[in-house]
Amino acid sequence: MNFRTIKTRTYIILLASLFGACKSYKQHLMFDYDEGYPFAQLQADAMAVERNYAIQPDDYIQIEVYTKSGERIIDPDLELNRSFAGDRISIANRPEPEYLVKPDSTVKLPMVGYIKLAGFTIDGASRVLEEAYSEFYEDTFVLIRFTNKRVIVLGASGGMLIPLENENMSVAEVVALAGGINKSTKAHNIRLIRGDEVFLIDLSTLDGYYRTNQTVMSGDILYIEPVPRVLTQSATEISLIVSSITALTTLLLLILTLN
Repeated sequence: MNFRTIKTRTYIILLASLFGACKSYKQHLMFDYDEGYPFAQLQADAMAVERNYAIQPDDYIQIEVYTKSGERIIDPDLELNRSFAGDRISIANRPEPEYLVKPDSTVKLPMVGYIKLAGFTIDGASRVLEEAYSEFYEDTFVLIRFTNKRVIVLGASGGMLIPLENENMSVAEVVALAGGINKSTKAHNIRLIRGDEVFLIDLSTLDGYYRTNQTVMSGDILYIEPVPRVLTQSATEISLIVSSITALTTLLLLILTLN
């Protein structure tokens, strides 16, 4: 084996190693797609519609019942909650009980028993419960909130679960709650994954915001793609590769010398 052959093979190994290093910096990226991927298109009429979440089986909800003068009706003396915190419980730190919507669409509640709530919006379910509690109290007022509606945010912000505390929360609101957009994120390449549909969200321009910002739904995955930092992320890999190639070259030269 002559020196020219050794040098050629060394160059080949070097190029192959550098190619592998260039690919390695993309290993942390998710939900990659090919050019021309058919992203779902948001229709203008769908963007304008305000969506109210319907209660579904397996949802968890919190329910508070008051008179219109503000008096708490359910558990006014906190007796139902004392099992959580004993005598230390107070109005300020009491845990709010959560109620599970059962597979048969009903929820078991104090005093009124099983009430069918699945399929109703928050407003509709409030009216149902106000009527149910009117058998015991006059002028009841019911507040309901979901406790298990959330969006998964991945990518530059790490991994976060953003609870949907309000209905009709938009992509921009969720992005803000996840830490917003900074120099390490791609504002023009945010992917909203909903079932088998993928929407491309562009918050880098006003036109992109008005065209693609939309209301999120529970279970959505929002991926904020990070800006690749090739030199930073590949420094360690390249250093190891160069060290390996140097050692390999030295070994080959040693073998050539011995021959």
